[in-house]
Amino acid sequence: MPAVLPEDLAQFDWVARSSRPLIVCDVDEVVLEFVTPFIAYLENKGLELRPSSFRLHGNVCRRDDGTPVSDRDISASIEAFFVEQHDWQTPVASAAETLAVLKHHADIVFLTAMPPRHFAVRRALLDAHDMSYPMIATEDEKGTVLHLIHGDRDTKVVFIDDIFHNLHSVRDRLPNALLINLMANDTFRALAPHPGEKVAMAKDWNETRDLILEFLEN
Repeated sequence: MPAVLPEDLAQFDWVARSSRPLIVCDVDEVVLEFVTPFIAYLENKGLELRPSSFRLHGNVCRRDDGTPVSDRDISASIEAFFVEQHDWQTPVASAAETLAVLKHHADIVFLTAMPPRHFAVRRALLDAHDMSYPMIATEDEKGTVLHLIHGDRDTKVVFIDDIFHNLHSVRDRLPNALLINLMANDTFRALAPHPGEKVAMAKDWNETRDLILEFLEN
């Protein structure tokens, strides 16, 4: 059983009772910009992201002398950024508009990979941008969490994420799900490894919408 609190999952009992398809969507880099505002946040702190690989750790240095920043300090910066996310993060282009269309075709749930202690701040930020869909904030394996809320229903499932191991964990638990790899930041998307078999790749929310509607209609 994952570390997601049972009472949190109990709030999603309605999913198992629904006969509608389910769209489960990551938040950072999928619904909300993350990399671009995090770069601005680091610059405001005298730091700089110089991406040479598909990760934040090991790619941040001090702007004045180029000294690498330790993994511990980068993790602390990410934590501080989440605390202040409402001042930095904005919606990915067309995300809110596309979800407003898709909600007529399926139930929508956000599954965001972040410490649950930041739930309230993220909830308020999404609500402010007209994306008030139910949300789970967890650092647990997404495939496990999704399987727990979806159960063994014979209904179509779509999962959208920017990180390949999250997509793979859902593929292992729900092999018939439509898996879509979507990432807003062009630089990091170019550095990302191929998401692997049975994962569709979309460059934006327009392509994502078309993939989902085709899947749901067939």
